[in-house]
Amino acid sequence: MIYDTPDAWNQATAKRISLFGMSGLGKTHISQILRGSGDWFHFSIDYRIGTGYLGEHINDNLKRHAMRQPFLAQLLRTDSIYIGPNMTFENLSPLSTFLGQPGATSKGGLPFEEYARRQELHHRAEVNALLDTPHFIERAREIYGYDNFVCDTGGSICEVVDPDNPEDQVMATLAANTLPVWIEGTPDHVETLVARFAKAPKPMCYRPEFLNAKWETHGGDDVDPNEFATATYRDAITARHPRYAAMARNWGITVQAVDVATVRDASDVMALISEGIGKAARKA
Repeated sequence: MIYDTPDAWNQATAKRISLFGMSGLGKTHISQILRGSGDWFHFSIDYRIGTGYLGEHINDNLKRHAMRQPFLAQLLRTDSIYIGPNMTFENLSPLSTFLGQPGATSKGGLPFEEYARRQELHHRAEVNALLDTPHFIERAREIYGYDNFVCDTGGSICEVVDPDNPEDQVMATLAANTLPVWIEGTPDHVETLVARFAKAPKPMCYRPEFLNAKWETHGGDDVDPNEFATATYRDAITARHPRYAAMARNWGITVQAVDVATVRDASDVMALISEGIGKAARKA
């Protein structure tokens, strides 16, 4: 780890962390606190994916839908209007809408083959975005004068890395440039996350072998997209936990989601990370 003791962390003039874990457990909460302090650069992997790597695909998807409307189609053909996503850190809906859900097209679903194609596009984009981390660390320092840096990863990072492989390119890059920090939930968090997801299912990114197995079990051309998404999401939480744990064990540290929920300012975050480093050092 680039900070192997609490003192090394506390005394560092350039603090750099990568947050990972299930969506909804506090990655963006911490990132926003640090960004709001005025001393940290916030690098959102999902935002980078949506704007830097899948932007053209997202735009094309919007245009395909617009072309179904004769009025808009004529304006697009003559370059009379511009259609594009309004992507922000707080609103990543254009990316989610592009990924979609597999299932009955009559209920807004995508044919599974198309869904799988978009999953593969996201997979490659996520890897590339994560590998951009060193560039953005330097960019933040050189252009904006930020020495402190937080990489806010997507919940699907564990789907695109091999945490037990010491030569995994993504994890090696993150660990060489930042301190990977797992925000670990509890069984109570599982029920909370599933209940929240069921109210408003959102597209997810999964490993092909996991997705294919779930489609064989729960899927079909007539399946309700939201029902499939919710069933798959619950299974994904269970499947992802050991992968996150391996990432933390081999490459970084662990903090608890219940503790993350209590942080209110940057000094609270510094103390939380320091405590996590101390625990990891004692286990080593």
